[in-house]
Formats: sequence, structure tokens, C-alpha cells
Amino acid sequence: MPLKASMHILVIDTNSTMRQNVKKLLSDIGFKNIKEAASGKKALEVLEESSVTQQPIEFIISELELEKMTAIELLSTIRKDPKNAKTKFLLMTGDSDQQKMMQAIRAGVNNVVVKPFSADMLKEKIAKIYGQ
Repeated sequence: MPLKASMHILVIDTNSTMRQNVKKLLSDIGFKNIKEAASGKKALEVLEESSVTQQPIEFIISELELEKMTAIELLSTIRKDPKNAKTKFLLMTGDSDQQKMMQAIRAGVNNVVVKPFSADMLKEKIAKIYGQ
């Protein structure tokens, strides 16, 4: 499946500057429908809203450490929801803790990108997730 510029993407990070940077990188790659959330709780609200409006989130990029809920906890919650169970999930982190990476893999993360990263690296990770 070719990557669609119209794909609905959700960027999750507690740091607003990082969210803006990732949104810019995604825009530079060619993606147009990018939403953001500052926490796992807000991300779940965005996922619910998007399914109600018939514009489901197809791809999530999330920082590992979020407020009140880690990305691994968020991913586990998403994977249990039949509406979002197949949503692709890219974890971004500056942490190389192997135990956390194993937890993320067990929770169903599709790939990991280590910060800082370029538009090319992000595009490569997304293409790999979609088998390209």
C-alpha cells in the first residue's frame, strides 16, 4: 500500500516544541492531516473523536514518556480497542533502555525512532511500517 498524503496521523508528546517539529517533518514528507495531543489521555480523546467523525487515526507517533500514562500503557489500551487495534504506532524516544523497548515490542509497537531524527529517517521508519 503506498503511503497516502491524506493519511490521518496523531503526534503525541508532552513537549509542544517537539510536537511542532514532528508535525513539520511530517508536512515536509507530504502528509496533510496531522493532529496532536499532549498526553495519553488526550490522545485517547482524539482517537475517539476521530472515529465518531469517520476520519479514524491511521498512524500514531508517540514519545515514550508521557504525563499520567506512558506510551506503552497508551499502546496497550489502543490495542485492546477493536476500532483502533490495527492502528500503526511509531514510538519516538531518546531513551535506549532495553527493558522499555522490550515492553514496547510486547505491547505491539510497529517501530521505534530515536531522537533526534530527520525527515528522511522518519519517512524510512514509516515506509518500513507499511512494508515499503
